[in-house]
Amino acid sequence: MLLCSFGTNTSFSVLKKNIMLIVFHFSRHRKPSVDSLQGLWYFLITMYTVNQYLKDTYHTKVYKIAINAGFTCPNRDGTVGTGGCIFCSGEGSGDYAGSPCKSVTDQIEEGKKQVAAKMGGTSGKYIAYFQAFTNTYAPVEKLRELFTEALSHPDVVILSVATRPDCLPEEVLDLLSELNRIKPVWVELGLQTIHETTARYIRRGYDLPVYDRAVAELKKRNLYTIVHVILGLPGETDADMFRTVDYVASSGIRGIKLQLLHVLEGTDLAKDYKKGLFEALSMDRYVYLVTECIKRLPPDVTVHRMTGDGNRRTLIAPLWSLDKKRVLNTLNASLQKAGCL
Repeated sequence: MLLCSFGTNTSFSVLKKNIMLIVFHFSRHRKPSVDSLQGLWYFLITMYTVNQYLKDTYHTKVYKIAINAGFTCPNRDGTVGTGGCIFCSGEGSGDYAGSPCKSVTDQIEEGKKQVAAKMGGTSGKYIAYFQAFTNTYAPVEKLRELFTEALSHPDVVILSVATRPDCLPEEVLDLLSELNRIKPVWVELGLQTIHETTARYIRRGYDLPVYDRAVAELKKRNLYTIVHVILGLPGETDADMFRTVDYVASSGIRGIKLQLLHVLEGTDLAKDYKKGLFEALSMDRYVYLVTECIKRLPPDVTVHRMTGDGNRRTLIAPLWSLDKKRVLNTLNASLQKAGCL
């Protein structure tokens, strides 16, 4: 359910268990009404958010700093393909990450300054988010050097690594597992869709069983896995998108990011859009899709994102997404109406 984090905080897990025992005891001695059960369920799904979990765990606000470590992608260097995914920007979806010319530490410090300027001097703790391109596509010792540098920063409490399911060899998985014993490691997989026709169109470069194997290996090592899903891919119906969300939610992952399809200048997707081969989602339809997707999620899957930020310098469509405050307010209103908030 929306922004819920079950099983990741001991005190809340105990609280949830105790509540469920109360429900069980109550139901044995008195037939519960529909309203009473709905009220308890509403309490369970709305009381704990990702932000609240982070604040309770680290006793301060936790911010994310996007890092560009200078990686490339097998879908760009010829190993899998050369053009990248059809929607991917020239920055490898890391438009807001730091400069690869700077060290990881320098990027973290720069990100801290940006947060402080935005939040009026407020300090906190940070997630080091290796975002741009494929962040496990390098020799394992290089990864060890970069990831260890990030985790060594005293203000970094979580390492988050964005990658592809086909770029998780055993030695990399073992490294992530090792680092996970130092500080929590999140692994973010760019799946986008389960439908092979769409996957070929967007030039994803791997088949669904590759994703399944990656999730199984990550789960075996107790690595927190977040999966990216794009809503609005050309040719997909509402039912197609719902099937993707259902599949992802039942695959053993812990978190999901729902991403609006952005059409960016300089991408092959933009060429198809300008030819009139597909239409971008309207805000109303996107809000409907996100609400329906979240309603389908089991309570142990956390929503980490409900939309995304397209680079306003290169965004062609949908332009309504630039008004993020309006989008989030509309999403929240829809989710409240659906009983998810």
